[in-house]
Amino acid sequence: MRVLIMADMEGVSGIVRWDQVTGGKAQYEEGRRLYTEEINAAVRGAKAAGATEIVAVDCHGAGGDYSFNSFVPELLHPDCEWVAGHPWSRYTELLEQGCDAALFVGMHARNNTPDGVLCHTISTVKWYNLWFNDDLVGESGINAALCGHYGCPVVLVTGDEAVCREVREILSDGLTTVAVKRGLGRYSARQIPPVRARQMIEDGAYKALKNRNGIQAYVPAKPTTIRIQIDNVEKLADFIGRPGVEFEKSPNANYVISRGDDWMQAWNQVWHW
Repeated sequence: MRVLIMADMEGVSGIVRWDQVTGGKAQYEEGRRLYTEEINAAVRGAKAAGATEIVAVDCHGAGGDYSFNSFVPELLHPDCEWVAGHPWSRYTELLEQGCDAALFVGMHARNNTPDGVLCHTISTVKWYNLWFNDDLVGESGINAALCGHYGCPVVLVTGDEAVCREVREILSDGLTTVAVKRGLGRYSARQIPPVRARQMIEDGAYKALKNRNGIQAYVPAKPTTIRIQIDNVEKLADFIGRPGVEFEKSPNANYVISRGDDWMQAWNQVWHW
């Protein structure tokens, strides 16, 4: 069984501030360790469930040379391999080879979620809201669609209560989720201590993979329309001249519209490499 782990930092137990997830800040090294140990917990659960190949992808943009390079290598579980330094939401090697299931660890809620710890969608200064057809999605939805394009189902999501609620609405009520904290605002949370949170993630990964047959891959309906509400009008310039992309303006918002025969075509038109 091949398993892909896609990981982010903001949804990890113990993390509630940007300084904990930003490379070079005083609290970042502690955040890296907390992050890596939650990956290890998912690896242990996957191995116990029968995984024969596990690849963990660091999907966290920590800034500078730390972007997509926040795992602490010497702490990583020896039974996984990991991907560092790869453009966000673009690692497809294992998916192309045939991946049986994906585990999302350390996820955060989409932008504008009142109880979402460090909530945002891709960028805190550009992507205000994002829809795949009628589905309002965040980063978990984007990566689920990437996996779904290759027929791979997401069977586990861990993070705060807000992102667990979000993914069940988009993906499946039967999805296994593990909430390691409850947001009290964007920068505050009531949290489960890391040692216990890691055991919950390990158990969740095992359960999700043992019961994965009932979970379908997330594939937005075809043809696919992607609609992005842009937070800052200056950021519209990033999309000018892209084939298949058009603009829409309402009294209170600016939108980028991308249409494609399927999700990947529509996504490629708006997301850079």
